[in-house]
Amino acid sequence: MIFPLLPVLLATLPGAPAAALGLIEGVAETTAAAVKVASGRLSDRAPRRKPLVVAGYSLSTVVRPLVSLAAAWPHVLLVRFVDRIGKGVRSAPRDALIAEVTPPERRGAAYGLHRAMDNAGAVAGPLLAAALLGLLALPLRTVLALSAVPGLLALLVLFFAVREEPRPA
Repeated sequence: MIFPLLPVLLATLPGAPAAALGLIEGVAETTAAAVKVASGRLSDRAPRRKPLVVAGYSLSTVVRPLVSLAAAWPHVLLVRFVDRIGKGVRSAPRDALIAEVTPPERRGAAYGLHRAMDNAGAVAGPLLAAALLGLLALPLRTVLALSAVPGLLALLVLFFAVREEPRPA
C-alpha cells in the first residue's frame, strides 16, 4: 500500500528533492539484500527459523505505518530503511521454513503459491490504497497508517497457523 503512495507523500513534504525517491528506494533495496545474507547465515545455524520470520514481519509491520507521521523526507528514508531490515531478516528463513514444512514433491507448488500470494498483494495493496483515497476520500496519511492492517493479519497467520519443529543442531 505504501510504495505507490511515496511519490505523493514526498511531493507534500517541504524541501524534498526530486532525487529523494531514488535515494530512498536505493537505500531500501540495498539494505534488504545485505541483511538477507546475514539472516540466511543466522537462519542456517538457529534451531528454529520461525522466530526470525516473526521478527522480520513484526519489525516491518510496526515501522511501516510510521511513514504517515513523516514531516521531512529523511524520516521517510529512515522508515523505509528499517522496514527493509525487516524484509531482509524474514526472507531467507521464510524460504527455508517453507522448504522444511513442505514435502519435497510439493515444494514447487508451495513456492509458487507463496509467489502468487506475494504478487496478489502487490496488486491488491495499491488497489486498496486507491479505493481508500478515491472512493472513501480518506486522507493520504490515514491510508499510510492503515498499512499496518495487512501486516497484522500476516502476523496472526504466522503465530497461529505456522508450525515448526526444532531442528537438530
